[in-house]
Amino acid sequence: MQTVKTLLLTCASLCAGSLSLQAEAKTYDFEDPKGVNNVSFLLDAPLESISGNAKGVSGIVSFDSTNPNAVSGTITIETTSLTATNNKLQEHMLGKGWLDASNHPTITFVAKSVSKVEEFKDGFKAQLTGDFTLKGVTKELTVPVTFTYLPGMLGKRSNGAMEGDLLVLRSTFTINRSDYGIKPGQNSDKVAEEIELRLAIAGAAPDA
Repeated sequence: MQTVKTLLLTCASLCAGSLSLQAEAKTYDFEDPKGVNNVSFLLDAPLESISGNAKGVSGIVSFDSTNPNAVSGTITIETTSLTATNNKLQEHMLGKGWLDASNHPTITFVAKSVSKVEEFKDGFKAQLTGDFTLKGVTKELTVPVTFTYLPGMLGKRSNGAMEGDLLVLRSTFTINRSDYGIKPGQNSDKVAEEIELRLAIAGAAPDA
């Protein structure tokens, strides 16, 4: 009887150790050599609707699949990677009067805290608070984010080039261009005050 009890205690200890290992945060790299990661934007003004995307996405995020409240990290977008529907519009968008890409080469979001976490099958939905910096202006934002954890799926995404886990982040939120000094109050009939941003990006945590 004592032997059985000892075996059970040993198994319990091993299981606890295994869970502890699984609970460790992993670091996910969002620089995507395939160029699939992207951020899209939309400005829907009365006279014109402007849309486009950016593929210059990178960043490092620390994520624990058993403790989403521990999320930390930064997502960065290269300003010059933003593309619009025509070349003239893109030139204006990246120019000094608008995004001033030459002096402000990156757009960043630095995660600070997580709240209102809801668990679903493959991950979590939550409100993520962080510092969003655009054109040299930093504002604290709270945005909805879906974290989808895909263990062992890196090999499928990389066509077998490497093995490991994936973390997919999805979010849609709006900002006001005036808050970031982008022609405040001007051209509102053609350029909407609100900018809708949509992210769908995957980060990789290769096996050691």
